[in-house]
Amino acid sequence: MNPAPRPGAHKVVVLALDGVYPFELGIPHRVLGSADRRYEVVSASADGRPVRTDSDLIVTPGHGPEALARADTVVIPPYAIPWASAAVPDPRALAALSRVRPGARLVSICTGAFLLAGAGLLDGRRATTHWALADRFRELFPRVEVDPDVLFVDHGDVLTSAGAASGVDVCLHLVRQDHGSEVANRVARLCVVPPYRDGGQAQYIERPLPPASTAGTGPTRDWALRRLELPLSLDELASHAAMSTRTFARRFREETGLSPGRWLTQQRLRRARHLLESSDLPVERVAHEVGFATATSLRRHLAADAGVVPSAYRRTFRASGPAAVGAAGPGLGAGAGAGADGG
Repeated sequence: MNPAPRPGAHKVVVLALDGVYPFELGIPHRVLGSADRRYEVVSASADGRPVRTDSDLIVTPGHGPEALARADTVVIPPYAIPWASAAVPDPRALAALSRVRPGARLVSICTGAFLLAGAGLLDGRRATTHWALADRFRELFPRVEVDPDVLFVDHGDVLTSAGAASGVDVCLHLVRQDHGSEVANRVARLCVVPPYRDGGQAQYIERPLPPASTAGTGPTRDWALRRLELPLSLDELASHAAMSTRTFARRFREETGLSPGRWLTQQRLRRARHLLESSDLPVERVAHEVGFATATSLRRHLAADAGVVPSAYRRTFRASGPAAVGAAGPGLGAGAGAGADGG
């Protein structure tokens, strides 16, 4: 258990809804509860009763909805949402949310944003949620500007964050905003996590290739994918497809939604990501293998697409389990050092 909070500590209430994900439910307690007793973190349910999680666990929060009226910050962790009712939150959850006093800060993790949006609290604002749910969220809440590429969005009074571990990111951000980087870095070391993660969700988004058809520009796309290391021009692509450049460009955009040049860049980045994840090739060699003229060009395109440079992307996806354990060593002190280096 975390030590007793200081007198006058910032009161945080974590609202646990039916279907809550246990991992994310515990993030505010673990992160904010490690901030030198500066936060008092408690859990509440919407009706004061036990809550069924999305696993085989049932949790019993220590408080009911009345705790929300005393909260300085309310955190809504993610919960399983039946798509048929995703646009209409549980009335009990809405009633509980209505108890939050004016001026209190609202924070959502992953699908917690669905409750805030359903209550109209995100209308006209930029917000985020898990990238895999962004399209559905956009359909249900067209008045919200969804940004699926970031780890969190901070409006001061309302913060939304992406999936799972982004709950750690947004809670560390709260500590940083409330008490400065020194306290936030200390919390990160205690939790053995990087104080700040480079980039955003974009580096984690899956972008599978659509199957190429046997007609139109499909065969040419297959042909180009086998030659990404070459400087393929629009004229070469159109010639392979036996079309004029104008017709080819029009047909290509109709079939893929992209210009040939943009499509080639995306496929080169996709191949570069794979090589960065699966090989030890130098960045210069990766750039050559996928058709970028220079390593600088690869860095520029990857930073624009994923928010990180190749070296940071490789660190994220190539961390070695045994090596990491050996470097960290046993005990909190060694792990804290590893966490500091991760930032």
